[in-house]
Order: sequence, then structure tokens, then C-alpha cells
Amino acid sequence: MTTATIVKALAKRPGNGSRRMSLPVVLLIISGVLILTSVVRLITGADGITSTGQMSTALRAAVPIGLAGLGGLWAERAGVVNIGLEGMMILGTWFGAWAGYQWGPWTGVIVGIIGGALGAVLHAIATVTFNVNHIVSGVALNILALGTTRYLSKFTFEDAPQGSSKQSPPIESLGTFDVPGLSSWLETLNEKHWFLISDIAGLVGGLITNLSPLTVVAVALVPASWYILWRTPFGLRLRSCGENPIAAESLGVNVYKYKYIAVIISGGFAGLGGAFLSIVSSNVYLDGQTAGRGYIGLAAMIFGNWMPGGLALGAGLFGYTDSLKLRGGTTNVHALILLLAILLVFGVAYLIWKKKYVPAAITAAISALMFLWYTTTNEVPNQVVTASPYVITLLVLSLSAQRLRMPKADGLPYRKGQGK
Repeated sequence: MTTATIVKALAKRPGNGSRRMSLPVVLLIISGVLILTSVVRLITGADGITSTGQMSTALRAAVPIGLAGLGGLWAERAGVVNIGLEGMMILGTWFGAWAGYQWGPWTGVIVGIIGGALGAVLHAIATVTFNVNHIVSGVALNILALGTTRYLSKFTFEDAPQGSSKQSPPIESLGTFDVPGLSSWLETLNEKHWFLISDIAGLVGGLITNLSPLTVVAVALVPASWYILWRTPFGLRLRSCGENPIAAESLGVNVYKYKYIAVIISGGFAGLGGAFLSIVSSNVYLDGQTAGRGYIGLAAMIFGNWMPGGLALGAGLFGYTDSLKLRGGTTNVHALILLLAILLVFGVAYLIWKKKYVPAAITAAISALMFLWYTTTNEVPNQVVTASPYVITLLVLSLSAQRLRMPKADGLPYRKGQGK
């Protein structure tokens, strides 16, 4: 068996020739959205939507979502649907906090990864070895992880100093750092509130200000995953298991082994995301700390069309909306309603150009309602701010559903030797 043979087999799969947006087009869209955001900021006076602090908080909120999505990417590229990401993140938060407050934060990070991987082993045994329905297995794992961590907390954290049955003792911080000179200069530039220039300064400054070392590690895992999955023979064999496991087996690929490896790596990433929540985001474990981020990470992966770059963009979008409730949420979300209304106008024009008149009419109606909402209110209720990440998740998935292509054998049952 050679790598070229597998490449030829994958090239025959349906949908391989589907069109994708080129990098210049993606960059043009991002630039357009940034310009519109700057215009909206000037109109509304909501300077916080592109402030350095807002972007820094958004990055911190995006990391656990991105890690969960990256875990889902590895599993589903090997053909295993991982609804259990939420449960693996829950295990990561608890194991990370349990080890972190006793032996230090970096030990907590490692143990959090192991905790997520242990949950992944259970999911792999159920789905790969016993062919249990992937959705059923994932949901069962989420329930099991939630019940297990609550039970363990009563025996580990309740009698610990500053702990309780729903909270761990404080964990030592990993610390933060800025890029010397550049971070302060960009923050000063952002505070001038110039059109576009200050917005770009806020965006870039937020990415290099108040950084945790674990954030740098998490961001580096995105290009590393792309390289391993798309530029190495190992990654090619793993992806072949998610496209056509029967053909991969006929070429000598041990499908079971690669599926197990992918799911365990998936759990490790989700566990790392959970450990990030308990060690970096809050320095303490809290019951219910994940708050559905595993599911949002899965949505980010789907939005990104099962690709690391798109996943990172999705995680950034959901992380930004999630961070709004921490920094001037009611004012900023009110301004973003106007931005969304304007973006929908461009969506209407695009749909008309594509001669999709019914979707265009529906989109125009939604845009009009957004404009009406913005003009008749001064700010939005706190409940809307809290719900905004989940609303954005549903909205983005509904708008991007037409161009998605999941791995061909994702979620399908497979038995060794079934192609003979």
C-alpha cells in the first residue's frame, strides 16, 4: 500500500470537486465585515465592540470552544460523530481542577487532557468496537460525565479549604503576558477611535495582550492539526477511514486503530478545553462550568466545513458573542443588531443574484425586523445578551448549511472485513 494509492481512492469520492472559497475571497469578506463593523461603531458610539479588552476576552472565550471543535474535527474525519465533546470537556474541567489545586496548574492541564481522553475511550469502545449509535453513545457519555463529576466533587472538594460540593479550591494561575511595546502601542491606537485603523488595532492588540501560555498552545494546535491531517501519510490514512473505511481496509489500513486514535485525540483536545475553563478562565472548578461549549464547539466545526481554518473562524465568532456578556453586553449587542441587519441586506443582494427569490424575501423580512428592533430600542435585555452565542450558533448554521460536506462515512457503522 502507498500513499498515492489512498489519494487516488479518496479522489473518487462524490463531492470532491465541490467549489470552495479561495483565500483572497475569504480575506475580502473579512475585510468587508471589518469595515462595516467600523462604520457601525461610529454610528452607534459603541466603541467597546472593537476594543482591545473586548477582543482579548473574546480570544479567551474562543479557546475552549475551538479546542472542543478541534476534537470533533479529529473524530469526525475518522468517521466517528462525537456528540460526547461536552462530557469530555466536563471531565477535563473536573480532573484539571482536582490535580491543579494540589500539584500545580500545569499538572492540572495534563490531568485534564487525560480526563477527556478517558471519556473518549468509552466513546470509542461503544461506537467503534460495539457499533453503538454515535449520537446515543455521545449523549450517554455527557450524562455520565455530569453525574460522575458531581458525585466526585462531594468527596474531594467539599472538605477542602475554600471548596464545596460544587466548587473546587482556587487553582494557582498560569500567568499572562503581553508582547512588549507592541501591545501598549496598539491599545493606545485603539483608544483614539479612528475609523478602521483603531478597529484593526483593537483586533490585533486583543490577540497579543493578556495572553495565557495555554492560549498560545491552543492556537498552535490549529495549524498543527491541519498539517498532520492534510500533509502526512498518517493524516491521509486517518481521513480515509472517515471517507471510505472499506476501501481503506482493502489498502491495508487498520481502520479500528485509526478510529481509536482519532477519538482519543479528540477527547484529549476536549479535555484540554475543559482544563482551560477551570484553570485559566476562572482559576476554579464550578459545577456546570462548560455551559454547552462542547455543543457550540461542534457547531463551530460544522460551520468550518470540517476544516481547521473554518473551525477557528467559527470559534472566534462564537467566542466573541460569548464574551459580550462580560463587557458592556447590552450596549454592544444593540450595536451588533444594526451590523447584522446591514449584513443581511448584502445577503439579500447575493440571493437575488443567485435567483433565489423566496430565501431573498425571507432574509429581507428578517433584515427589516432587525432595523426596526434597533431603531425602536436603546439597548437589549440582559437575557438577549446571555442567549446571543446560542442564537448566533443557530443562525450561522442555518445560513451555511447549503455548502457543507461532511466526511462521507461519518457516523456510519463499520465492521472489520465487511467489504469482503
